[in-house]
Amino acid sequence: MGHSAHGDNYITAEKGLMSWFTTLDHKRIGILYFVSVMSFFLIGGIAALLLRAELFSYNAAPNVGEIFKNGDVYNQVLTYHGAIMVFMVIIPGIPAILGNFFLPLQIGAKDVAFPKLNLLSWYCLMAGAALAVTTMFTTRIDTGWTFYTPYSIRTQTAVSMMVVAAFIMGMSSILTGLNFIVTVHKLRAPGMTMHRMPLFVWALYSTAIIQVLATPVLAITLLLLAAERTFGVGIFDPKLGGDPVLFQHFFWFYSHPAVYIMILPAMGIVSELISTFSRKVIFGYTAIAYSSLGIAAVSFFVWGHHMYVSGQSELAGTVFSFLTMLVGVPTAIKMFNWIATMYKGSIQFASPMLYAMGFIFLFAIGGVTGIILATLALDVHFHDTYFVVAHFHYVMVGGTLMAIMGGFYYWFPKMFGKMYNEFAAQLSFVFIFIGFNVTFFPQFILGSMGMPRRYFDYIPAYQPLNRISTVGSWLIAIGFLIALYTIIDGLINGKKAPNNPWGAKTLEWQTTSPPPVLNFDHEPVVTAGPYEYK
Repeated sequence: MGHSAHGDNYITAEKGLMSWFTTLDHKRIGILYFVSVMSFFLIGGIAALLLRAELFSYNAAPNVGEIFKNGDVYNQVLTYHGAIMVFMVIIPGIPAILGNFFLPLQIGAKDVAFPKLNLLSWYCLMAGAALAVTTMFTTRIDTGWTFYTPYSIRTQTAVSMMVVAAFIMGMSSILTGLNFIVTVHKLRAPGMTMHRMPLFVWALYSTAIIQVLATPVLAITLLLLAAERTFGVGIFDPKLGGDPVLFQHFFWFYSHPAVYIMILPAMGIVSELISTFSRKVIFGYTAIAYSSLGIAAVSFFVWGHHMYVSGQSELAGTVFSFLTMLVGVPTAIKMFNWIATMYKGSIQFASPMLYAMGFIFLFAIGGVTGIILATLALDVHFHDTYFVVAHFHYVMVGGTLMAIMGGFYYWFPKMFGKMYNEFAAQLSFVFIFIGFNVTFFPQFILGSMGMPRRYFDYIPAYQPLNRISTVGSWLIAIGFLIALYTIIDGLINGKKAPNNPWGAKTLEWQTTSPPPVLNFDHEPVVTAGPYEYK
């Protein structure tokens, strides 16, 4: 990466499309991730709308769909939606976009520790995503995003190509996590001790530990699955002497920590927003910082709650139930501290703050229903019903997407040097927040009534709530279309942004908007912790 001319920022320092594809600047790589992930989000979102449109009515005649020809097509679209949203949107989303852009800025570094690995991580995501999308739309895959055995071994659909794609995307996650850990330990500015780091950095650091330790387990599992399909090795298929429950153990050993890969960075963003827009020092900085590490640690010991009905022993179920509820302790610390920070604060209801408050509301519902699912007796009834669908959407979508929208609006002026239309941003929040609750809250009731998830059709008694849920999905779509308009309008017509429009106290706001190529004109020296308001 060359030095920019005086006055140049990271956007204007180099010209031409190839300068973006070969850049080593962490900020440009963050923008590449943003364009990529949002494109995947569009595809996954369209799949979700099609699924909800299909479920608007039950099918009176057998094997006749309202949208799809049959249940096989429905299962394929369901797989596309889940795989795209999990592996291409929510897991890479915040660390790859906002983490890449702002972690070095927030600790006063010029770049990440390994700029070339950073670019390679983007190419890994793009290569894996290209293979996945090509596989989805040129062949068929209908296993769901979990690739459960033995069906995923015996089906004639293109499972092997899809798991190889997920393996390649996992490499992107590992490289990003490794880069963040080394950057935090080695490149902090003078005076930037660990206990002076912004809470967003703490969240990214905790997430990076999970990425590096958990992702290889998924990679090995998927390779074993591909090997079994290709060479007939008996690992997971009982016909070959394998154990399908072993696949569940391996898969969920990664995939439950993956939930915290999705949610921990979101919690870091919310900590930034709550402090800035409450005009207060964050309450309990140390407790929030170490609770991120606590969540990361406990996340490796809770995978068994996905398997209460798989035949595991009563003792194992009891232990996993206790450990799952234990995750609520560091999570509750964060929730309490955020509310305590807002208490008697001078709250500004700007669009980023609205998204932060929306996150707290939705994540609280997701967390409480998680405690319900952690209870053995209740989980037996709710397992594989729409109650589970509602729960994980409240956690992963209501949590992660609310935070990423709030974070993007918050840092938009710093990233692009432009201000957006505040009214349009607030309007997007209203549609997304209301639409989300209208979509997913009825699904708790449907699950309680016994409606199974992943079903193509249902009995007439479920139709009224399914119709409400589908209307809600349309409201969410309108909200995101307004958000897209807000971003494009801000980029084209937005007023020039000041260096610190929100009066925030973290280090990234002390440089120009947009930042220069090397982030700061002079190396910053940190003399106090973040969030110190007078």
